[in-house]
Amino acid sequence: MATVHLPSGLTQYTGGVETIDIDAARVPELIAALGHRFPQIAEQLGEMAVAIDGEIYQDPGYQLLRADSDVHLVPRIAGG
Repeated sequence: MATVHLPSGLTQYTGGVETIDIDAARVPELIAALGHRFPQIAEQLGEMAVAIDGEIYQDPGYQLLRADSDVHLVPRIAGG
């Protein structure tokens, strides 16, 4: 199972949960599982960048996850 680390801004909607293990093969499945478990954050999950094992993806698409992947959800930084 991938270990997912949530940003502090989302933990108010998760009952304080900061880290959760999710069984998912790809990022969209992981995001769907998080949204199902914590419906209040579902909308905000689409606005997050995803770091998988230290590599940041602004648009993670269908990145594969390993059973031991370390995933961090990171608020996207707007430039301009």
